[in-house]
Amino acid sequence: MTLLETQKGESYRVKNIMEQENVQRRLEALGILEGTRIKVLNQKKSGSTIIRVRGTRWALGRDIAGGIQVEGYDE
Repeated sequence: MTLLETQKGESYRVKNIMEQENVQRRLEALGILEGTRIKVLNQKKSGSTIIRVRGTRWALGRDIAGGIQVEGYDE
């Protein structure tokens, strides 16, 4: 599933990032890479997804969130 299909308040692990190389590098710089644990804080109607990664909140647009595959993760 992608970040767009996740549930608010749940934790996930990044499985794969299917984005252009420059976007992948930017996500890596933010600490979002394969194997990273994330928590979905909110799903906005505008399509943006707010996540917590390593104690920091990030808002990702619909296009980027749709390119990040995740799998369930129990804390």
